[in-house]
Amino acid sequence: MTQPFRFAVQATRAATAAEWRATAGKVEELGYSTLFLADHYLGKGQAAKEAMWPPQHLAPIVAMSVAAAVTSTLRVGCRVFNVDYHVPGALVKEAATLDLLSDGRLEFGIGGGWSEPEYRAMGIPFEPGPRRISKLEEVVALFKAHSTGQPLDLKGDFVTARDYAGLPLPVQQPHPPILIGGSRKRVLSLAGREADIASINNVPFEPVDAAGRTPQQEAVRRLGFIRDGAGDRFGDLEIESSPFFTAITGDPATTLAGIATMLRVPAEGLGDHPNVLVGTVDEVADRLRERRETFGANYITVQQSEIDAFAPVVARLAGQ
Repeated sequence: MTQPFRFAVQATRAATAAEWRATAGKVEELGYSTLFLADHYLGKGQAAKEAMWPPQHLAPIVAMSVAAAVTSTLRVGCRVFNVDYHVPGALVKEAATLDLLSDGRLEFGIGGGWSEPEYRAMGIPFEPGPRRISKLEEVVALFKAHSTGQPLDLKGDFVTARDYAGLPLPVQQPHPPILIGGSRKRVLSLAGREADIASINNVPFEPVDAAGRTPQQEAVRRLGFIRDGAGDRFGDLEIESSPFFTAITGDPATTLAGIATMLRVPAEGLGDHPNVLVGTVDEVADRLRERRETFGANYITVQQSEIDAFAPVVARLAGQ
């Protein structure tokens, strides 16, 4: 079963209330499905330089609430909440409340964290990857249990919730869509088993990686982890991808040459990389159709800088 195309914007640049409200309104007006934020907190400084992540002025939960309040159909989400940055019981209650107050427009993105410089700057222990993913598994279980409204009885290594029922009940049942993403087998298998939206991280940009795989082969490999984890439910999953380099242009060769210089990789073949979308509207639309067949990706997230330029692609493909 091929899922229809949906498109989202990940916005991190708004610095004022007026700018954020205008961004949400434009994203909805141009036909995008979802407005995402990120779960990052560092302002300018050495830690931000180490993390190599641009400053995000707005904390996601409040900003998602405002975006939902000034729109009527736009879905809202965080791509993705970090399990270590939030008390699990409080986070799932916030999420359920967002779904209730938005009349069922929340997408619950959740992940195990990755930015060690940000952890260090905020005084949060950066546990080994397996422990962070184990915590992620427990938070996902709590979110699903909370959404039932039944008394909670969970006591794991990281999450405890017992002797109370989760309130409020989210509008979307059995729970708002869960988005889980990553690049490795364990987390992508978890996404296959437990998520509604599985997100595949960017694959390497060199023509052949250390394991001898091309970027296309690595993307297919990662999709296989999701498929194996999902089993019979694979056809119901959405596969999300965020192209790292996106440009709508009538001169793709020049744009690709610039990207190749920046990455220090050959320009030849770069246009076929799973995380590069460069070309005219027609070319990009055709490439997305091809990639949905090959890599499964039907849910495409672009960065805030591409809202206007990418809108014709959204108009062409959304819902198809």
